[in-house]
Amino acid sequence: MTTSARPPQDASQPRRRDARQNRERLIDEARSLIAEHGVDASLEEIARRADVGVATLYRNFPTRDDLVRALYDIALAELFAVRGEIEAAPTAWAGVVLYTERLAEWLVADPSLPPILKRMATIDPTARPSVEFESFIAALVSQAKKDGDLRPDVDSMDLAVLVTMIGSLGTLGGGYSGQWRRQLSLVLDGLRMPEKARPKLPGRPLSVKEFQATVHGLTRRAKRAARGSRAAR
Repeated sequence: MTTSARPPQDASQPRRRDARQNRERLIDEARSLIAEHGVDASLEEIARRADVGVATLYRNFPTRDDLVRALYDIALAELFAVRGEIEAAPTAWAGVVLYTERLAEWLVADPSLPPILKRMATIDPTARPSVEFESFIAALVSQAKKDGDLRPDVDSMDLAVLVTMIGSLGTLGGGYSGQWRRQLSLVLDGLRMPEKARPKLPGRPLSVKEFQATVHGLTRRAKRAARGSRAAR
């Protein structure tokens, strides 16, 4: 009785899998730490949280800017992935609503994005990889105005600014993060033509007690951050 010989296993496969997992953990922890401390967050702490050595971090990202670029590329890929969903919307207005919802949700879910985007503007001021997406949104806004659903004095950049403001709730944390859908609905009502029906607002407003608790929580965090900054000097 003969047995068939097994093909030799490629010893590099487990190494490649480990390397990929290490990189993914570094990306996850970098996002988390940058959300807390900005793009100047400790690289050593990122490696520690990812449970890898500092050498592994530098093997994947030789410089801090390399790490920021990688995070930026991932963010762009996530943004571009929603284009097909927006294009499938039944009307231009529905597409505008979907765009603002997805962008706000994206920003709230990942508070590391604003500092990453700001740093990239410094690293490469001429880079405009999102220009095609911006043109797509501008055409969507133009069509929504032609359809009579969107105020005629609204520009696509107005949407970008408004959604960025709503998305900043993610950086505040606490009770604010859960309010983004309601606040976005209020903003969308202001963009809609006056004669259009207004849907019921989602969720509920914060109570006075909840609002005060959230504000006080931010104040305490700000005081701790200030004390830490003074101690580090």
